[in-house]
Amino acid sequence: MAIQFQYNKTSLQSLEKNLKMRVRALPTLKNKESALRLEVKKAKDEIEQLDKRVEEQISAYNEMLALWGEFDTSLLHVDDVKMSIKKIAGVRVPVLDEVVYSTKEFSIFSSPKWFADGFTQLKELAQAGIEQEFCREKLNLLEYARKKSTQKVNLFEKVQIPGYEDAIRKIKRFMEDEENLSKSSQKIVKSKREREAQS
Repeated sequence: MAIQFQYNKTSLQSLEKNLKMRVRALPTLKNKESALRLEVKKAKDEIEQLDKRVEEQISAYNEMLALWGEFDTSLLHVDDVKMSIKKIAGVRVPVLDEVVYSTKEFSIFSSPKWFADGFTQLKELAQAGIEQEFCREKLNLLEYARKKSTQKVNLFEKVQIPGYEDAIRKIKRFMEDEENLSKSSQKIVKSKREREAQS
């Protein structure tokens, strides 16, 4: 990206202002990027733990697979998933607050004894699956923000700051050369006038 500028003091001041702003912002951007990198790692670890938890619950569910044929799936229903928004390193991510279930009445005496445990097991499985989805969404949002931060840090560090420094250097050299030429031409005019005055 070529920095556009003109060879004058106004352009020089504008470039110096932009350079100063970017140099000041760079450490903050780097801190944000490293914080996001850490949060992405935490989210990946959390997903790994949730995956293990879901697998354990599914294997426990599979052990009772023959019994689950008797279970009436309409007895338990997820009504609502309550969530809130939390900011992590400046990124808004969803946080699971509560899962609201509704259960239909059933007779404890006419149903198998394990139904009560079955409800608990299904709730835990649903809870883990929903937490897993929230965590994946959080990871996606954090990774996207981290990529954007990394791009911005690279843009500032490798393109814009060196570009502004180079443009400022060119303008200063041009202005110095112009000043030197002006002084030289003034000396030439002065010496020419002095010769004309002597003759």
